[in-house]
Amino acid sequence: MKTILDFSRARREDRPIVMVTAYDALMARIVAVSEADAILVGDSVAMVMHGFSSTVEATLPMMELHTASVRRGAPDTLIVADMPFGTFRQGKHVATEAASRLMQAGANAIKLEGVSGHEDVITHLVEGGIPVMGHLGLTPQSVHQLGGYRVQGRSEEAADKIQTDAHRLESLGAFATVLECVPADVASSITTRLTIPTIGIGAGSGTSGQILVLTDLLGLDDRFLPKFARRYLDGHGDILAALNRYAEDVRTPRFPTDAEVLA
Repeated sequence: MKTILDFSRARREDRPIVMVTAYDALMARIVAVSEADAILVGDSVAMVMHGFSSTVEATLPMMELHTASVRRGAPDTLIVADMPFGTFRQGKHVATEAASRLMQAGANAIKLEGVSGHEDVITHLVEGGIPVMGHLGLTPQSVHQLGGYRVQGRSEEAADKIQTDAHRLESLGAFATVLECVPADVASSITTRLTIPTIGIGAGSGTSGQILVLTDLLGLDDRFLPKFARRYLDGHGDILAALNRYAEDVRTPRFPTDAEVLA
């Protein structure tokens, strides 16, 4: 993918969209030469890279820093950056300033959570030339209001609200929306009724595409094991084993050898 128009093209062609969340130049460089379509610089960076307990701790300078880093690692890849907590709830002018800074840092589009209460912001951003991706279902920035990280849309009323919000996002000009941690049948129903693509995470296979955090799919964190995040590598185990082999080689000593000594 090169532009956001490729999202709608993939939707029309019924071609699944593959997104990966990454936060730095090194990992972005690897994603850029993979078969993935696009990178999300998620506000989950606050938890994954900075050790905070929630995405609420992500700040605009933090998101700018990581967006710029990912852009340097993946200069030709489509990049979406998360709008951090509060930046789109202070009115359209504050939101435009924040979104503009993320775009100037290297994003092709921004993502924001929910829709109620900031419809005017979404319209204003889209009309100002800033592509907007939505995010419905489990919205981590509202984790305190939601009572924790739990599946959303289980009741008929809750499912109807997500469906309604998805249509509102589409009508306001969003080019796609993430559906996080909602029942598979709800996500599939929403996807069928929208013309814009849906990107699922913990929402079953009936969405227009999927997104996983790179560190999750590489298995780098042995303490975070969400059911929806399939591990394609035992990164934690492999890295730990490599570090222990290095320590053993230094103490033996088998490292460095004469061939590894600079002349």
